[in-house]
Amino acid sequence: MALKDGASRPPGRTEGPGPYPALRTYAPRAIAPRSNDEDDAAEDHIVSDVQKAALSPETVLAQMKKNGVTHVVWLPDSETNWLFVLMKADPSLTLVGVNREGLAFSAASGIYAGGKTPLILIQNTGLMESGDSMRGWTMQMEVPVVLMVGYRGWTRHGVNKDTAATYTERFLNAFNINYYLVEEDADAERISTAFAEAKKTKRPVAVLVADEYHGFN
Repeated sequence: MALKDGASRPPGRTEGPGPYPALRTYAPRAIAPRSNDEDDAAEDHIVSDVQKAALSPETVLAQMKKNGVTHVVWLPDSETNWLFVLMKADPSLTLVGVNREGLAFSAASGIYAGGKTPLILIQNTGLMESGDSMRGWTMQMEVPVVLMVGYRGWTRHGVNKDTAATYTERFLNAFNINYYLVEEDADAERISTAFAEAKKTKRPVAVLVADEYHGFN
């Protein structure tokens, strides 16, 4: 094809025969090797992009410290392993393990009575098993505690394959417990909102951690 007047052919391009457009040909370019610093920066960029869509344990820990948490009452499980590693290494936190979720509420009530700030860290299955303990030890005794609840079985599309997710919010509504959904780091301020509400109302408030099996875990 002929070029228009005044136009120049791009480097590496040849004119094609007949009515067909010309093909592009490219000469190989030498690619300079990247330094280790550049490789590290690229890797950090990839990690940060992935974490943008996840709730990182570092973010959760920062919210705990921001709101003055002194004790984390929890039932140890594999789902919160990465958060556990950070909490264990933080000298400002005391971890209180329980062997049944219902015991977390009585423990938190005692910790609050002693002038400290507890947080309860459990899964939704254990929460539903603990209804009467939550009622007696935190609601009736007006304990302003945040419940950080792993939202097992939850999906954004609303198609639950695990009935634990189906009944979680219904359970909280039955007890008139307010709750906030947290999926990613951008939602983290909702944790602080939950702490402020618990303090104001002197009632438990739940944070449903919907990032199950990803950044949080």
